[in-house]
Amino acid sequence: MERPAWAPRSIDISVPSVARIYDYYLGGSHNFEVDREAARRAMEFMPGLPKVMQANRAFMRRAVDFALEEGITQFLDIGSGIPTFGSVHEVAQAARPGARVVYVDHDPVAVAHSQAVLEGNEDADVVAADLRKPREILESPLVRRLIDLNRPVALLLVAILHFVEDADDPYQAVAELRDALAPGSLLILTHASHEGIPLPEERSESVVDVYKDIRNPLIMRSRDEIARFFEGYDMVEPGLVPLASWRSRTAPEDEDPYAFSGFAGVGRTA
Repeated sequence: MERPAWAPRSIDISVPSVARIYDYYLGGSHNFEVDREAARRAMEFMPGLPKVMQANRAFMRRAVDFALEEGITQFLDIGSGIPTFGSVHEVAQAARPGARVVYVDHDPVAVAHSQAVLEGNEDADVVAADLRKPREILESPLVRRLIDLNRPVALLLVAILHFVEDADDPYQAVAELRDALAPGSLLILTHASHEGIPLPEERSESVVDVYKDIRNPLIMRSRDEIARFFEGYDMVEPGLVPLASWRSRTAPEDEDPYAFSGFAGVGRTA
């Protein structure tokens, strides 16, 4: 397999990556055949997966718009992935020039491509770090350069927590990040769940098995388990709801049923 110029030498292009699989679902070009093969295997069980990812991205854009309406112009996007069209900095800076965005990811391709996309953008940067080590993120010089933690921040944990196993204590990581944020900050979160998927659970569980096979366990938590991530936050209306139900601009009957898979919510620190 020929290595494209954008792929860092340090990565093994024969191993699938969840960031590149997500890029494929969104119609991006920064993925390899091994990623596409894993995605196609998952889609054999859940053909609506691209629609789920598109609904996830659409929610993110609506939530960023909401944060801007609330006067927040600082965004910390952890588990940001590859910046396919419509990323946080594009949405935020188009509406509010000077809005500051820091992306965080541990995938080398996501970091390398983000660096290329953000070259020359003084108000956005990317940090190579892991959600499971929040202190390293918060103390990063790049984060400190762009994000003033004494002012409200929009913290995005979009489609990332379902890749963190309970053994790694994701609730503690989210709590550490919450405690570092100024009053009035927002938590913007999405999470996969068996609830809401228009398929029998055994079919969606087969998708979980595909991710397990590529050594990226997918943790399908219940709505109540997902709600625990918002401890210490006041929920913004309409609360924790299916992806397409959060302040959608499309009538429910016009949405694809897969757009209601998983949960999305926004919380505000007191």
